[in-house]
Amino acid sequence: MASPAAVRGGRLADPLLAADVVVGAKDRYWVPADEREILASQKSGAGEDGRVPLLYRTFMVNGFLINLYRLLTLVRVIVVILFFTWRMRHRDSDAMWLWWISVVGDLWFGLTWLLNQITDYPVDKYATYFSDDGGSLVHYEGLQLAAEFAASWVPFCRKHCVEPRAPESYFWAKMRGEYAGSAPKEFLDDHRRMRAAYEEFKARLDGLSAAIEQRSEACNRANGKDKEECANATWMADGCTQWQGTWIKPAKGHRKGHHPAILQVMLDQPSKDPELGMAASSDHPLDFSAVDARLPMLVYIAREKRPGYDHQKKAGAMNVQLRVSALLSNAPFIINFDGDHYVNNSQAFRAAMCFMLDPRDGADTAFVQFPQRFDDVDPTDRYCNHNRMFFDATLLGLNGIQGPSFVGTGCMFRRVALYSADPPRWRPDDAKEAKASHYRPNMFGKSTSFINSMPAAANQERSVPSPPTVGEVELADTMTCAYEDGTEWGNDVGWVYNIATEDVVTGFRLHRTGWRSTYCAMEPDAFRGTAPINLTERLYQILRWSGGSLEMFFSRFCPLLAGRRLHPMQRVAYINMTTYPVSTFFILMYYFYPVMWLFQGEFYIQRPFQTFTLFVVVIIATVELIGMVEIRWAGLTLLDWVRNEQFYIIGTTGVYPMAMLHILLRSFGIKGVSFKLTAKKLTSGARERLAELYDVQWVPLLVPTVVVMAVNVAAIGAAAGKAIAGRWSAAQVAGAASGLVFNVWMLLLLYPFALGIMGRWSKRPYILFVVLVTAVAATASVYVALAGSLPYLHSRIKLL
Repeated sequence: MASPAAVRGGRLADPLLAADVVVGAKDRYWVPADEREILASQKSGAGEDGRVPLLYRTFMVNGFLINLYRLLTLVRVIVVILFFTWRMRHRDSDAMWLWWISVVGDLWFGLTWLLNQITDYPVDKYATYFSDDGGSLVHYEGLQLAAEFAASWVPFCRKHCVEPRAPESYFWAKMRGEYAGSAPKEFLDDHRRMRAAYEEFKARLDGLSAAIEQRSEACNRANGKDKEECANATWMADGCTQWQGTWIKPAKGHRKGHHPAILQVMLDQPSKDPELGMAASSDHPLDFSAVDARLPMLVYIAREKRPGYDHQKKAGAMNVQLRVSALLSNAPFIINFDGDHYVNNSQAFRAAMCFMLDPRDGADTAFVQFPQRFDDVDPTDRYCNHNRMFFDATLLGLNGIQGPSFVGTGCMFRRVALYSADPPRWRPDDAKEAKASHYRPNMFGKSTSFINSMPAAANQERSVPSPPTVGEVELADTMTCAYEDGTEWGNDVGWVYNIATEDVVTGFRLHRTGWRSTYCAMEPDAFRGTAPINLTERLYQILRWSGGSLEMFFSRFCPLLAGRRLHPMQRVAYINMTTYPVSTFFILMYYFYPVMWLFQGEFYIQRPFQTFTLFVVVIIATVELIGMVEIRWAGLTLLDWVRNEQFYIIGTTGVYPMAMLHILLRSFGIKGVSFKLTAKKLTSGARERLAELYDVQWVPLLVPTVVVMAVNVAAIGAAAGKAIAGRWSAAQVAGAASGLVFNVWMLLLLYPFALGIMGRWSKRPYILFVVLVTAVAATASVYVALAGSLPYLHSRIKLL
């Protein structure tokens, strides 16, 4: 997929951290965009113009590579124009209705191509909010155990400069860098003790669910065995308090989708001054007497849920967190990541802040998006989970325009931007503070404390204050289902509602208002998480994304309707991001064109076929060459590129048609397709995790791709049968050979799908080869046998 900003040379932004930390790969393909940036960034104190020093520098693709890219792009444009001109002058086909479909399809492909052009941060300056949408006591007490373990783990990380700071990744890492801490003689003993403590912590977590169930049964017998309303209660650790959230045995007011709001500050806001830890003792063998032992503020949130309300899934939970955090800490920046992700680079927060606070355009930056990186993906990335072409080519290219889109996780936001405030460059000259661009009464709800917190949210140079004196009643009110009634939450404030891709739409709303964003890739990766490696789960994920994209295009957030604040090329990029599933209609037609080999007579969509083939080959060659150049500057491998093409084809055969059906049903007022949320599965080991790769879950979503594979196999077999039966001349054989290249290429692109439906047999890929060859041979044999007995197969068929 072409980078929309490639024609401008692209922009690679590199945050300038105080420590000597590598945050991005700079190789021979990238050169400084402005030498003055380098000089200014090297100065301590103020920049060369007396203002705040620069906090990031930009790099551009070197001249040779970008000029080669532009040359190939120009060649492709010229060839495409010549191709369309030639096709319109040679309207010679055995089926004119197919000819017109193919012409419209080629035009669509050409148009879409043109359109697609745990942290080392001051603990007194941030707070952590954990949103539990299920209201589970297991999550609540699990967070308490995590806070207890963090009291030792965090000082250990600071003392020995541990990276990464997620304990599971750190202890199981195969390779570590050189020791960078301050106590090398104590490291081995401390490491052994911390690993033992971590194993104990995991054991307690694993047994937490059973412990809560046993405790609740004992408390129910002791406190309410004769009371029916208490017979199934879930009890907290004190044995005296019933859990207000979801019970193990659901009851009225205590089940999934129906429970009151719960808010608990588990760790208070620390002081501004460092607090040294404990010295080594018999009870505490780790020496933290010279290490800052403070922990950031930690808050547990479970919003209220009631029957009859649409809780808006993740977007609704994020908006509740936005309000609660404003009342408790009101930090000017917010960073979010999913429950199956973790901080992998302790410099991530600082890197994002470099873009937010830079004196050039930092004030106009609404969010900084980090790429998604995943653990436990199979080594060959069979289903393109890493999606490197999207993150490291497309989103990186958008840096050269108005910035990347929001992808749902691993993103730092400016709080006032989510409040619908205008960016500074679009505010009136007399405006001194951020305000909602179109303020309306009751826009933010009835909480006066929340409304009063908004001006302070723009203050970037302060520590997170101690929790203000906000009443529990007012806090609880902001977490209720009815709080957002009659407000702009989910529309112009916070995360957007009523759309499957709420993340992309939320980012689009900010870009439409005039804000910009920045893409930041770091080494090591800022965040890492888990991805669905099961074929069916992955296809459902793609279905939700593609269906949500089409929903966005046909909603009030359509890029065509955005105002003048959206950069013209950014608009083009969003149009491409929201219409790409439409390509499936034309691609499917090409998938089924091989049916023509099942007929005995000659059949061509376009004549003269040799010229048509030459144009197609040249166009495809330019596409591949342009892709090769892109993966060079994006730092990708050939496997990344191949996997991207393969899964795009897999998506167009079964997933995108379903997305098109969804939007068609919605247009007639029918509910449409129900999108399945991606399962957040956390497993204890790579072996258990990779077991999902070989599970086959047969669903209707798999059927269209199986049919496409069968058609292409049958076409190859039929063509072979014709050649064996001697019904073709040498010229026909040559023409058929060029056409069969397409069939074979389709099967190669569908190779990961074929392995997926084979289940555990896919561990032996040669079996697939044997099956395909056998199927082709069987089809050819049947065709030869029928060719002599069924005369109508020999008749020359011309479709009109």
